Amino acid sequence: MSKNKVKIGITVIIILVLAVLGICGYVGYNYVQDEINGERYSSDPYTLVIEKDDFAYQIGEKLKANGIIKNDTVWNWWMDKHYPDFTYINGEYEMLPYMTYEEIAKKLQNPDISHKSISVCIPEGYTVFDIADTLEKNNICKRSDFLNACKNKNDYNYDFLNEAYMGENVAYQLEGFLFPATYDLPENSNAKDVVATMLETFDGKISDEWTDYCEKNGMTLYELVTLASVVEKETLGDGVAQNIASVFINRLNIGQQLQSDVTIFYGNKLRENGFGTSVVESYNTYKCPALPSGPICNPGVENINAVVNHNDTGYYYFFSDLENKFHFAKDDKEFEKLKQKYPWQ
Repeated sequence: MSKNKVKIGITVIIILVLAVLGICGYVGYNYVQDEINGERYSSDPYTLVIEKDDFAYQIGEKLKANGIIKNDTVWNWWMDKHYPDFTYINGEYEMLPYMTYEEIAKKLQNPDISHKSISVCIPEGYTVFDIADTLEKNNICKRSDFLNACKNKNDYNYDFLNEAYMGENVAYQLEGFLFPATYDLPENSNAKDVVATMLETFDGKISDEWTDYCEKNGMTLYELVTLASVVEKETLGDGVAQNIASVFINRLNIGQQLQSDVTIFYGNKLRENGFGTSVVESYNTYKCPALPSGPICNPGVENINAVVNHNDTGYYYFFSDLENKFHFAKDDKEFEKLKQKYPWQ
């Protein structure tokens, strides 16, 4: 074979390779441009849900799996090039077929339903009503949805709930177990998911000290939380919780009514929210023989511990004066003298 023929053959091969590469490049370029410009064959809309722990590549995979894009590698490359500092917002997005990459990127900055996390503080002593109002104010869930989610303990599977005996007059079976704390909660959450988060937090706070106390004193955890909720509402943050707890425990031990005004206030709130007389009066410790039918708020660890570690006193009475200072008495005579000495109303 002559050298000229070899050169011609090599030239032909090079031309063919370049032609193939050119065709591939042309096809590849058009494919990428069609992909970027939304020229696909999907005809179905898709609701994209971006969750808290999703990585960028997982969002691309969701878009590809549902026909909004055809190639997640191209999508990730395009986003890195055009939006290198893009921050995805948790939420739900109604994605339409034939959206361009630019349209998708803009859409992902404005969720149809936001699930952005909001820091929400639930203080000690909040009732279900207080919590429901706070959650609705922060766009976490509707007030009515949260209250409904707090009614039935059987909607949740926790040992402390399964073991809790609750009478028919308990208004909200989850009251008392909605642990007060600061939570990062997604906007537009399912109310039951929010309740479950609070129950999970309470479950993690249960200590051996609490269960040992209940066992030694013939008390259930539900009764402990119920008593702590009354103490929580009575203390005014005055640092006298252990003495207040001792008053109530001393009364319970001799079969004397607690006669705590804060239980009446809670009953009034129940009445305002549509509960009947039998439920309302079951919380009134001037009428019921011992503890109210259930907790009247959600106590913090401090006041549950105040019951468990209550002071050993002979007190059966207490009141707070006009300066919010507490005074304790061992009998009604001493109680009346203290009220005369320290104006209280």
